[in-house]
Amino acid sequence: MKRGHGLYTTSWLSAIKNHNWLYLMLIPGILYMLIFNYFPMAGLAMAFEEFSPYNGTTIFQAFTKSPFVGLGNFYKLFTGPDFWRILRNTLSISIWSIIFYFPAPIILALLLNELKSESYKGLVQFMVYIPHFISYVIVASLTAQLFSTTDGYAYHLLAGIFGNNAPDVMSNPKLFTPLIIGQNIWKETGYGTIIYLAALSGVDLQLYEASDIDGANRWQKMWHITLPAIKSTVVIMLILKVGSVLNTGYEQIFLMQNSINRMNSEVFDTYIYTRGITNGNYSLATATGLFKSIVSLFLVIGANMLAKKADESGFY
Repeated sequence: MKRGHGLYTTSWLSAIKNHNWLYLMLIPGILYMLIFNYFPMAGLAMAFEEFSPYNGTTIFQAFTKSPFVGLGNFYKLFTGPDFWRILRNTLSISIWSIIFYFPAPIILALLLNELKSESYKGLVQFMVYIPHFISYVIVASLTAQLFSTTDGYAYHLLAGIFGNNAPDVMSNPKLFTPLIIGQNIWKETGYGTIIYLAALSGVDLQLYEASDIDGANRWQKMWHITLPAIKSTVVIMLILKVGSVLNTGYEQIFLMQNSINRMNSEVFDTYIYTRGITNGNYSLATATGLFKSIVSLFLVIGANMLAKKADESGFY
């Protein structure tokens, strides 16, 4: 056993020596993960305390002198008046996003793959990638301008269709979820095609040539060759999407919130901000974040198990 362990250590050191530059390139990524992902986990102790930064003169004393309350903060979260409303809003945005937004990059990638002109295909890709690099601050400003009831171009188009019954998109709480999903589709669909186009680049062209001999049309090729080729990629991306059901994103939701639609727009991410940063209730905010993480973990595991049962590779 010792000899085997020694051989393993020797081979590991030999690998580092032979590929030292590759291992050096890992250091920034490792440091990033440690500083921003693992070290902050110590702050999860706040979820089980009545934490106050004024309990002591140092941050360490604030942790050690804050009274331990066990699962008290989770009890406050689950029995609070806002929990079910926030859960409903979060699930509403996430589920409708899976239905409408998740397939959008797949459909666009399939359409781009059918383009024969490489120059035109490159131009289209460039145009649909651009919105990804626009910040949500600009997106929110553009949306407010387009749907303004005074001089918004989109609002006047709706007024031409519905007349005086044209909806005020920015103030109608029922339209908040469609508005958020529409922004995501416009902003991220093009950039989301990258991973699917990369998967499509590995499709064996001889399969298409054989289908031509068999007389298959373009739709039959897409259904029987192209889609099966990216099926494993789609499954992995779906597992990741399911795992982030409770993560709707903070910045976009916060920018689109107003006093009228708040009942339909408050989600876990904005709730954590308002309770933790604005109101200073760090313990409740931390408990909410930990609840989200635990649920996401079980969702990823469950989705991966379902993928395995469907004879797919899964995420791990």
